[in-house]
Amino acid sequence: MNVDIHGVETVGDYVTTKQRQGTDQPVLADGGRERTMRAAYELFSRGGTRTVGVDAVVARAAVAKMTLYRHFPSKEDLVLAFLERREQLWTREWLAAEVVRRETDPAARLLAIFDVFNDWFQTEEFEGCTFIQVLLEYTDVTNPVRVATVANLENIRGFLRELAVEAGIPETDSFARQWHILMKGSIISALEGDAQAAMRAKEMATLVLQHRGINIGSDTAVP
Repeated sequence: MNVDIHGVETVGDYVTTKQRQGTDQPVLADGGRERTMRAAYELFSRGGTRTVGVDAVVARAAVAKMTLYRHFPSKEDLVLAFLERREQLWTREWLAAEVVRRETDPAARLLAIFDVFNDWFQTEEFEGCTFIQVLLEYTDVTNPVRVATVANLENIRGFLRELAVEAGIPETDSFARQWHILMKGSIISALEGDAQAAMRAKEMATLVLQHRGINIGSDTAVP
């Protein structure tokens, strides 16, 4: 067990699911809202938002159903709150923070995304991408949950665009979409059982950077 520069305990270079979920922090006395939120986060992350019902969340949280509905008037409200927390804990406090922690050069940080993914893919805690899962669950493009998920994915590309600007890469929106395709594809491939999916994606990502005139010494060859 190590402690990173932010004081977060890690296993090797990997931040555990409990830390990404915030479940290693004490539960505040908030009338059951936080217990409900944490239970929903755990269950929705693993089982999907459509499959997991409010009864399962109530049972896991050990709260009354009335307590859940007092804080979240509908299941849709609970799912939206879950997506907001997922973005906070997964996108900002885990992925972006870990990439910044590992590298200082903006282009190297872009490649470090796949190193972070590789560590994640090797653990039993790898649960795939919630945002991709929700897109598949909610096909109505006007549904508030789908709209929120599309925004969550756009915010990931926002982080990629920031790195691209810092690295001097032009056409940042097009670049971010290319990079995001590699990220999402590696997650799907890892779910399929390819343990080297992140490193294969990193190889392709290196070529994308080279095509744009950026060369970074990297040992990314995968058999």
